[in-house]
Amino acid sequence: MATTTYTVTGMTCGHCVSSVKQEIGKIDGVTSVDVDLASGLVRVDSASEVAEADVAAAVDEAGYELAR
Repeated sequence: MATTTYTVTGMTCGHCVSSVKQEIGKIDGVTSVDVDLASGLVRVDSASEVAEADVAAAVDEAGYELAR
């Protein structure tokens, strides 16, 4: 099991959190997503390593940006 933490910018409310969780959760192998609105930190647990590009694409699809 792998756990990776990312920072997402632009989230301002609970709907933002839900959108990010939903999109990242669609990535193959992701088992859970935990989002902290105040800090923008997103913890992704997965069965195997998930490509950062896939996470960035999911965050973009939700309408936000992965901080690099």
